[in-house]
Amino acid sequence: MTGATGSPDVTLRDVTLRDGLQLTGKLLDTGAKVELARLLLDSGVGAVEIGAMARPDLVPPMANTLEVIGSLTPAELQRCWVWTATPRGISRAMQAGARNVQYCLSVTDEHNLANIGRTTAESMAALPEAIELVAAAAGGFELTLATAFTCPYGGPVDPQRVVDLIADERAADVSSVVLCDTLGQATPQEVTHLIGRVRETAPNHEIVFHGHDTWGLGVANTLAAIQAGATMVDGALGGLGGCPFAPGASGNTATEDLLFALRPQWLTPAVFGRLVRAGEDVLAELGEPNRSKAAQGARSKADAFEWVIKQPEYQLSPTHG
Repeated sequence: MTGATGSPDVTLRDVTLRDGLQLTGKLLDTGAKVELARLLLDSGVGAVEIGAMARPDLVPPMANTLEVIGSLTPAELQRCWVWTATPRGISRAMQAGARNVQYCLSVTDEHNLANIGRTTAESMAALPEAIELVAAAAGGFELTLATAFTCPYGGPVDPQRVVDLIADERAADVSSVVLCDTLGQATPQEVTHLIGRVRETAPNHEIVFHGHDTWGLGVANTLAAIQAGATMVDGALGGLGGCPFAPGASGNTATEDLLFALRPQWLTPAVFGRLVRAGEDVLAELGEPNRSKAAQGARSKADAFEWVIKQPEYQLSPTHG
């Protein structure tokens, strides 16, 4: 939906419940996760990432993902996404009721081995089976490419490696690709260049940008991605998150910051305030800092600005003597 700032049609996907939680080490109970997912969806957020089919011993905050899937309605699940890395994970998620899955692999072997336990080639070899499983269930599918810009073990990534994966014949039935700035080290120029290369290679693909704000360019990179052709972008409340298998990774680009920059038509100051409070609540529960500049701004004393959360005015009772 075109925003008040004139930005192109773009869907914001909130990833608090997956990428946001995975570094915290703390498991939010199923009810709290479902409540937050519904608040986001009811507020107008276009899509929500609700969990991952990751080993609970390696990523404990994802242990109740299947229960979260089973607690949401079919209509809600149409707008929800589940992270997976294997066909078996896809099968389990779809059997639980998931409708949309991301199949993730890293552009570099070093990170794929650390994150998933296999080489990039091995993940690509399983891609056709992953696609077939989702197609049989008439679900949504995204090929998610982690470390598309830089790798914590090997440094800068050649854009040609990304292009080669997308052009691989085993990805012929892929129509949506997620480009991940896993470490938050990309610049707007690099984002524009890579998306341009992908569009040349696969002009009909939907492009999703997943950014992190480690070096302070999360919003700038996301805006560059949208201008270059991305139609979905990811963010997490309060800038929560990061990859547990990527040294140097920090929080996602904050959902609040992206909303304040994009101003989709559904966003009002009241809805924005509700989402700021939701972010504050989950961060307080987790004991995590709030990295969102827009959330901080919303709590300022600049009361003449409509996006500032108005503080309740308390009137002292008359003193009776």
